[in-house]
Amino acid sequence: MVKQLIDVEVAFAMPKEQLIVSIKLEQGVDVKQAINESALAEHFSEIDLDKMAVGIFGKQCKLDQVLEQGDRVEIYRPLLINPMDARRNRAIKR
Repeated sequence: MVKQLIDVEVAFAMPKEQLIVSIKLEQGVDVKQAINESALAEHFSEIDLDKMAVGIFGKQCKLDQVLEQGDRVEIYRPLLINPMDARRNRAIKR
């Protein structure tokens, strides 16, 4: 029996560099497997799935979430500053 393949993307971004990898995977794979297959962790040493959140198209999910055709897996960096504090600081500077 031939297993069906699905197309997914895995994305990660640093302030000065981003990378989106398109890969074909067997149907039924999860987020963690897709990240491992993308080899993004080899390119970005900052990736630590034990400490970082992940999501699909901007919606946070767990590493065992099963992927569907066309999904884009995103690896989220921790925030350095609370967005509300950043807005407040920009407003004060103006």
